[in-house]
Amino acid sequence: MAGAKPNRRSGGAARGGKRNVNLSGGRPGRGSGGGATGASRGGASRAGGGRASAGRTREGVPSSSAGSYTRGSAMAARRPSQKQAGSKRSAAKRDSLGGERVEGRQAVRELLLSGKRRVHEVLMSAGMEQADVLDDIIDLADELKVPIREVSRTKFDALAHTQSPQGVFAEADPLPKSSLEDLIQPDDATTPFLVALDGVTDPGNLGAVLRSAECAGATGVVLPRHRSVHVTPTVTKAAAGAVEFVPMALVGGLASAISDMQRQGVLVVGLDETGDASLSDLDLAGPLCLILGDEGAGLGRLVRERCDAVAAIPMGGRLNSLNVAAAGAVACFEVARQRQGRAGSATLAPEVE
Repeated sequence: MAGAKPNRRSGGAARGGKRNVNLSGGRPGRGSGGGATGASRGGASRAGGGRASAGRTREGVPSSSAGSYTRGSAMAARRPSQKQAGSKRSAAKRDSLGGERVEGRQAVRELLLSGKRRVHEVLMSAGMEQADVLDDIIDLADELKVPIREVSRTKFDALAHTQSPQGVFAEADPLPKSSLEDLIQPDDATTPFLVALDGVTDPGNLGAVLRSAECAGATGVVLPRHRSVHVTPTVTKAAAGAVEFVPMALVGGLASAISDMQRQGVLVVGLDETGDASLSDLDLAGPLCLILGDEGAGLGRLVRERCDAVAAIPMGGRLNSLNVAAAGAVACFEVARQRQGRAGSATLAPEVE
């Protein structure tokens, strides 16, 4: 193998040289005589000490090295746009409350009943037993001219996003967002009663908190834009329609939102099992924001430091904690109890001349 094989064609071109066309404008081969280089059957030819390029190509097709370069360049050119599109989608998702998919009978009924956002379609599983809530859904959908589609149970289960959607789900516009300023100063001059969640990522817990907050008369909910669950199908089902009636705001940072609320006279109370005060000992009848932390980590350090007070729920059993959904329900109804008591006292108080 000291020298190259003799060429079978006149003109001294290496075998395959005619078909190895370099369309990328690369360097010519370094074989003897300056001819195009090609691969021999037993390996690369080494005429004149130069190494021939590897691989055979068809006529009009770049060599493997040129082809790789061309494909890699094209992929590299596409990658930035794909990344930018993904970043835009992620940013849009973070900046949205969600709520496009509503699952569960009560949740779908309240969606239609509220009339606050457009409903595109209601999908129902075939073969369900008659129920009043299903009749309500059908009647409301007919009134609103919302199409109803019935599919087999197998297909319905495949399309559902939650474990037990109760045979009904709907597709709707995303939930509208409120600003923090709107929640602090409602148009109807209602005394603010806000609930904020710090790092709560479980959708079932968020849905349960929303349901309790709405039933207790909360005027708004504050959610962090990052590191917090927003309104997923599981949230809509657990909330049982509360998402349609409780205004919600997304904030970039909960700590800075606390400062904004405090500047406008809102008392900020964090709820934590290690709190210094008992929740029932605090005056919660004025402008208020309750902060609920994640079950594992609790309140974040900075959030805890900025609260006006950190309160605990009195416990009488051997266990020393509640999950965030249960603790949120207790706290919300303590606020409702105090406010209703204050309103009743004001109504019964004699007029002073």
